[in-house]
Amino acid sequence: MSFLRDEIFKPYPELLVFLTVAAGFLLGRIRRRAIALGSVTGCLLAGLALGWAFEVPVDGTVKSLFFIMFLFALGYRVGPQFFRGLRKDGLPQVLLALVVCVAGLLVCWLFAALLGYGPGLSAGLLGGALTQSAVIGVAGDAIGSLPGLSAEQVTEQQNLVAIGYAVTYPLGTVLCAILLADVLPRLVGRDLAKESADLARELDAGTDDPDLGEGYYEVVLRAFTVAHPALVGTTIEAFERQQASLGRRIYLTRVRRGGALLPQDQQTVLAEGDVVAVSAIRGDVVAFDPEREIGPEADDVELLGYRTETLHVVAGSKKHLGQSIAELRREPFMVGVFVTEMHRSGAKYPFRLSTRLERGDTLLLTGPQRLVVPAAKELGTPVPTSFATDMTWVGLGIFLGGCIGIPALHAGGVPISLSTSGGALIMGLVFGWLRAKYPTFGNVPGGAQWFMDTLGLCLFVAVVGINAGPSFTSGLAQAGWGLLLLGAVATVVPLLVGFAVGYWLLKLRLPILMGVLAGAQTTTAAIGAVNESARSQIPTIGYTIPYAVGNVLLTIWGAVIVLLHH
Repeated sequence: MSFLRDEIFKPYPELLVFLTVAAGFLLGRIRRRAIALGSVTGCLLAGLALGWAFEVPVDGTVKSLFFIMFLFALGYRVGPQFFRGLRKDGLPQVLLALVVCVAGLLVCWLFAALLGYGPGLSAGLLGGALTQSAVIGVAGDAIGSLPGLSAEQVTEQQNLVAIGYAVTYPLGTVLCAILLADVLPRLVGRDLAKESADLARELDAGTDDPDLGEGYYEVVLRAFTVAHPALVGTTIEAFERQQASLGRRIYLTRVRRGGALLPQDQQTVLAEGDVVAVSAIRGDVVAFDPEREIGPEADDVELLGYRTETLHVVAGSKKHLGQSIAELRREPFMVGVFVTEMHRSGAKYPFRLSTRLERGDTLLLTGPQRLVVPAAKELGTPVPTSFATDMTWVGLGIFLGGCIGIPALHAGGVPISLSTSGGALIMGLVFGWLRAKYPTFGNVPGGAQWFMDTLGLCLFVAVVGINAGPSFTSGLAQAGWGLLLLGAVATVVPLLVGFAVGYWLLKLRLPILMGVLAGAQTTTAAIGAVNESARSQIPTIGYTIPYAVGNVLLTIWGAVIVLLHH
């Protein structure tokens, strides 16, 4: 042990950081059904253990660098949904998220005031009970700016933030998931799975499309020889319209006649012996039975060998914003083109036929290249897959955010500012919104966002844990195990308040309400548990806007609760 400390970790503390991250991600895999410990909590616990064992300090600049990067990425990811929530149709969800967040702040502040907690334990209780990891960094910055504290006192209080969070977070996550997925629906005598299925049918407006939104989108391409008498003499357009009337999206995308490929024309009249390329979702092909309704299957390499395209397009055309997926399907330019995925606020979105297109939505279009490219241009801006990050955009955003966070007002001698981290969050929101609105610049692909967001936060909390480790035992004794009980109450009360307001006052549908509450408390494990209990992705529809609002408010609360307890 002393060899590792003196010969490896003290001269090279960066190795201890990466060992902590490796151990933290391993711990984070501990899972019970849909609830996992999570990489962030795993890294914090690993940091506390290894910091306690080796007592090797890590430069604070390192954690600041990763934390400010994380906050910019967080803002960048939720920016489009955050600003969308400020519109009229998103206000009920924003209001409920605000109720939950404010209730959480008040409960944590009341408990901490009654028990005489300092700013460190107060912020730790808030971050853990409301499952918001960013509180650790924001509260640490706020504690560092408090007047009248010595350097030792600042370090002690910052360490207590991490300790309070580590004690309360695991139980907070579990309670939130259990409450939303099971207890609250039972409390009002409702079946979450049945409610979700009913809502799904309503959202699909009675159309027979059971696979929509459930991830079953395999597009198949097969060739058949026209032999059925009813098809001979019919135009391609008439055939496709007839299939659409039966709820099927089946397209004839190419025709061979007498050995020659015909130009694509919807008015082409089919003749006996024509070989046609059929493009459709697999489920529609099975229901259609093309060998019975068209003719025998053919193996035509040239006919089926045309280039297909899978293209991301960011919705931006005013003409089509607000259209439902069902309406979009009926547009002439969507013939032969399938929407196979939708992403909203950086996350895969469980769209239905009734889902309306919003600015910044990313659609994944699939079909023949000659059809997909024009459709993408009609809908908005095609975004070719690129793994290159626009670091000018990222670096400028973080720099500008840090600059607007530096100036401070003084209230009662206490400096009040956004801080560089808070400024980075705000600028991330703005830059993310701009990217969604004008997607031709500022590319930050998913892998880069994951690195800045997830790994950035994990590296930050790993360093926090390592530095807090030596004082973990004394800090835990100071906090007392009563903190665990207080954390549980602070998790449950805001959810009960939010449920009462959403269910009886706002009258939100139960699956949507469960998604809203999980988002407001920013508990990813909870939405997973809710979806599992609902046997549907429908609750996720209520998750995105409150998740964006909750991330912003709870992060800011990290500084607010410190100022309230000064």
